[in-house]
Amino acid sequence: MFTGIVTDLGAVRSIERRGDTRFAFETGYDTATIALGASVACNGCCLTVVDRGQGWFAVDASAETLSKTTLGAWREGTPVNFERALALGEELGGHLVSGHIDATAGVETVVQEGGSWRFRIAVGPEIAPYIASKGSVALDGVSLTVNDVEDREGDGEGGGATFGVNVIPHTYAVTTFGRLRGGDRVNLEIDLFARYVARLLASRAVGV
Repeated sequence: MFTGIVTDLGAVRSIERRGDTRFAFETGYDTATIALGASVACNGCCLTVVDRGQGWFAVDASAETLSKTTLGAWREGTPVNFERALALGEELGGHLVSGHIDATAGVETVVQEGGSWRFRIAVGPEIAPYIASKGSVALDGVSLTVNDVEDREGDGEGGGATFGVNVIPHTYAVTTFGRLRGGDRVNLEIDLFARYVARLLASRAVGV
């Protein structure tokens, strides 16, 4: 489990494509404290550490992971948000995040508002019902509060929604958000509670 509070901004060091794809990352973490087999959220995607050295660690990603996340578009030098797994007793600074990506979402616009930045994010119809104003989402592993939601009916993508999030200067500076522009895609994980409530309501509707 994670909290959506990014603790390091690293970058892709190398990519080795074989049965799975091995990504090596440059990091500011003390990698001597990261055990092989440990979980690290990489742009929100929970991945297992399979190798490490001073200033770097490596993970393997399956073809399924590459197809369902933004990892398939990564190149050497791509910036990546990192968060180490939450330990029992640690502060829960964001919200509970599993590291299981539900979909990728599109950045529509980035507008500076005062000292912060307003990002407009577009999602498809399969994700839209789980996005609620004042609810939580994780975008590229960053825990954010949804400011507003606008449904889209019958557009070329068959519906969906857009929603706004505000990114404060600190988050903008220490995560990949400072590099995002309109047209980019991000990994999205919906709130765990939203997922379970929707499942409960659906099962009750079937039973009626």
